Formats: sequence, structure tokens, C-alpha cells
Amino acid sequence: MNEPRRSAEGIELVPPIGETDRVRGPQDAPVTLVEFGDYDCPYTVRAHAVVRGLRRRLGDGLCFVFRAFPLTRIHTHVQAAAEAAEAAAAQGRFWEMHDRLFEAHRRLEDADLKRYAGEVGLDGERFERETEEHAHAGRVREDLRSGLRSGVRGTPTFFINGVRHDGSHDFETLLATLEAAGKGRG
Repeated sequence: MNEPRRSAEGIELVPPIGETDRVRGPQDAPVTLVEFGDYDCPYTVRAHAVVRGLRRRLGDGLCFVFRAFPLTRIHTHVQAAAEAAEAAAAQGRFWEMHDRLFEAHRRLEDADLKRYAGEVGLDGERFERETEEHAHAGRVREDLRSGLRSGVRGTPTFFINGVRHDGSHDFETLLATLEAAGKGRG
């Protein structure tokens, strides 16, 4: 496997944010936070609440991007959950499903995913067909490859303005780091 790309600031995000990414907030915000996460990982579940608080605190000053990094050797249902999020994206409801999957506290059986699809207003037949056919597995694989190329080894892993954040994932630490990164861009 290739070594992650390094700059003077640290390990860089590969590829940079593009048109296929799942983005919340203005793309021209002073700070961009990319998270590689696993819907079945207890640490990523905890980080979801932290990110929600950061988004609330920083508002339009933060662009948030989520890339799936399913740890399938550890979490049995994570691939199906990531594909479910992408099936929701195909119907314009990625973030609704994304949030619902994290709110589910790791209840990610097929029946759960179908129920969540209904709760977020998806066309159930289309959702079931696409998830059964693994229509979005390639999109999930793209995110995973990006993580591997960017040196991601576990979840959650964050990148701030394209550089891996190796510090703590608690609210105060991430907020201070994001605010400093925003000032550096201004």
C-alpha cells in the first residue's frame, strides 16, 4: 500500500474534497472538517455528538464532510449501514439517514435499516432494491480507499483543512483546533 502523502503540516487528505463528497455547510467556510467514520463504532458514535456541537457552535464557519470507513472485520453491520446511507443519498436524504444511523446507537440489522429508511422518508422499494443489490458498494469503497491513502487506521479520524488531526476528539480540543485553523486562513 502507498504511504500517505505528507506536507510540512502533516499527513494530507487524499483525494481532496470533491463533487462526490457528502458535505454539510458552505464549501468556502474558513474551516473544513473531514471525518472518516464507522456507523457501528462506539467512538464514532460519540464523535457524532461532538461534531453536532461543533457545527452548532461554528455555524457557517465550518464545512463538514463525512467519508465512510467501515471496519468490517470488527463491525458486522457497518458495510450495510454505509450502503444504506448512500442509498439515502441517491434519494437526496444522506444527512437524514446519516444522523438516524448514529442516533440508532448501533442497532443496524437489515430490519432496522429498512425502518430508518421509512422514518427519513425514502422510497422503501427503491431503498430495499438498491441495498439488496449493493448498488452503492462502490461509493463506500471509494471512501474507504481514500481513508487508506490518507493514512486512516481507525475511526473516527479527522482532517482539518486537509491535514490529519492527531489530537484528542473531545469537543474542547477539536473546537480550539478548528478555531486556530480558521484564524490561519483568514
